[in-house]
Amino acid sequence: QVHVAESGGGLVQPGGSLRLSCAASGNILAINPMVWYRQPPGKQRELVASISSDGATNYADSVRGRFTISRDNAKKTVTLEMNSLKAADTAVYCCNANVLTEAPRIWRSYWGQGTQVTVSS
Repeated sequence: QVHVAESGGGLVQPGGSLRLSCAASGNILAINPMVWYRQPPGKQRELVASISSDGATNYADSVRGRFTISRDNAKKTVTLEMNSLKAADTAVYCCNANVLTEAPRIWRSYWGQGTQVTVSS
């Protein structure tokens, strides 16, 4: 059994910063990649940033230069540092982990429940 959980959302003023964390636990041999998605109100889910097991990163154009994704392979965690936040960043942020489980030995995608980020004055 694998569990993925996010933390760190909340309300922040425009121009402010927030840090989101995601931790995976359970029957895990490897995770590749770990990805942050978001779903703004009334819109479809979109990829925010991803990071591979060797540290290669990818960002949506809308967040590049403002957000930074990082991971700790030993702790099975991924962090999203969000700076210069805008109202357009308001969304539910979800973590996705593509996991190789120990038993059975298969790759499968797991999602967290999501955490709300609201950018407003």
